[in-house]
Amino acid sequence: MDLHSLIDRFHEIYGWGEIRKFFSPSRVNLIGEHIDYNGGHVLPCALEIGTYGLVRKRDDNNIRLASENFELKIEINIDDLNYKSQDGWANYPKGVIYFMKQNGYRISGMDILVWGNIPNGAGLSSSASLELLIAEMINDLFNDGRISKIDLIKLCQEAENKFIGVRCGIMDQFAISMGKKDKAMLLDCNSLQFEYIDMNMKDYILVIMNTNKRRKLNESRYNERRNECEKALNIVKNYKDIENLCQISIEEYEEIEKHIFEAHIKKRIRHVVYENQRVLNASKALQSGDIDRVGKLFVESHNSLKDLYEVTGKELDTIVEASIEQCGCIGARMTGGGFGGCAIAIVKNDSVDNFMNKVGTLYKRKVGYSPEFYITGIGHGTRELF
Repeated sequence: MDLHSLIDRFHEIYGWGEIRKFFSPSRVNLIGEHIDYNGGHVLPCALEIGTYGLVRKRDDNNIRLASENFELKIEINIDDLNYKSQDGWANYPKGVIYFMKQNGYRISGMDILVWGNIPNGAGLSSSASLELLIAEMINDLFNDGRISKIDLIKLCQEAENKFIGVRCGIMDQFAISMGKKDKAMLLDCNSLQFEYIDMNMKDYILVIMNTNKRRKLNESRYNERRNECEKALNIVKNYKDIENLCQISIEEYEEIEKHIFEAHIKKRIRHVVYENQRVLNASKALQSGDIDRVGKLFVESHNSLKDLYEVTGKELDTIVEASIEQCGCIGARMTGGGFGGCAIAIVKNDSVDNFMNKVGTLYKRKVGYSPEFYITGIGHGTRELF
């Protein structure tokens, strides 16, 4: 579907009148998994795939929500916003509207139609993309664009944490809102300081690989990992005055480790501390054009997520293993929360077709169904389209 077709559908559903158009990207995290809620560094970028939204103001307090991706259409009143499992995807807009209202921002009725080309449940942050889309609409339509991007980011994270029940960190919302064309961003999730990094890939390209094993983070072990990290933090605090796990260095952890007796807690901390350093190493390598080094760090990261953090699974391990066997691929890793979803690979431009064919064949032989591959550019953050 293209934007013109979406506009036609809006008119079919809601009738004629002025429409405003918005786009909110997806995101991929190059490296630094399960680090954002531990206060460390991540290296995400916004993608050129994402969620399109059309909106028109109403004269009442009703909000009508429709999507071209799902059959479900609902109508809600801004004075009656509650999480309802039967409302499915619409709970994400409801959560954003609820917290914008709670924070005293202006809002009234709207007719909204959305369509996204992000694969659902693939770990590319379709939920955060939708959240920022709705927040930007409300900011521009009712608040003259005065709400800062940082406030919108925090508000959308709060909606996901408290309305949806996923205790996500701030990375997804930040990358989606603050994305810049052809740039990754090195983000300190504790201070929210960041810098843009040129995607200096030379003659390589980033290939996104969807395992087609869907996941829902609020039904997975994602929250369990967060709880384990909180327990780990409380143990480490006995030996080091810190606010989050990423404030300890590798050397400090090696010294503290002998005081930690639960094997799984020890593994979680080791992943977090070493992964945080890998992000810093990868950003330096990317800046200097050392793509081979970035590829090696990808592989180290995946192995850590598999063996120490234990969030990969058969599908992600199979597609990563098949990838790094291929000529022209210098590194691959899972991306996102894990337990399914997507992996990424760095592949030489002239090897991409052969790479996708061979990885697809190997994956289907072992898993029983085919993966999907996406090659998309690095794009700008959430914005109104003119």
